[in-house]
Amino acid sequence: MIDYQVLTGSPIFRGFDPESISALLQKANCRLRRYVSGSVVAISGEEIRSLQIVVSGTVKGEMVDYSGKTLKIEDIGTPRALAPAFLFGSNNRYPVNVTAVTDAEILTIDRNDFVRLLRTDERLLTNYLNNISNRSQFLSEKIKFLTFKTIKGKLANYFLEKDGNGNGRVRLGRTHRELADFFGVARPSLSRALNEMESEGYIVVSGKEIVITDREGLAELTRQ
Repeated sequence: MIDYQVLTGSPIFRGFDPESISALLQKANCRLRRYVSGSVVAISGEEIRSLQIVVSGTVKGEMVDYSGKTLKIEDIGTPRALAPAFLFGSNNRYPVNVTAVTDAEILTIDRNDFVRLLRTDERLLTNYLNNISNRSQFLSEKIKFLTFKTIKGKLANYFLEKDGNGNGRVRLGRTHRELADFFGVARPSLSRALNEMESEGYIVVSGKEIVITDREGLAELTRQ
């Protein structure tokens, strides 16, 4: 049974109450699919025929190159959609492999039915457009980090961008494990780079806060 209360937390249903979501989805072909931990939800290159929203549990998206190296893109938890920006377009296929991290339930809404819902509810349309725009911005940021050759360069750029007000203090907002996954590097390598940057005088690590002590030095690291 669909938990409509959970769906109120989805960016796609922002501003809707459970009753409104229930009434809306009754007009569409919806199914609830269950996956056990470790099972495959979708394979890279598979055509996307429906909007899928995680309503319980967590799944993850990963890319695998020809050498077999895996790059984790992100964890996708409740109640986020899977690849919403790829639902339409000439190449509407999953860009990554999707696997269940925990036991999970995923709500699927037939694409044609979802289009009809978008046409009839302007609020839903606006929410969906905002959601895919935000996802595109996230992926753009991800690609930018991958262009830096060194871990120090990735971290330096991350710290400088996060220090938006220029006070030299950055709240990480992510654990070291999450940062390592975000940058596509091993956690020990990330920790070693942080320690080196601190010993070289670029930063001071204070719990979950980074204090920038050499802004010009960090800027130089992004060019290496």
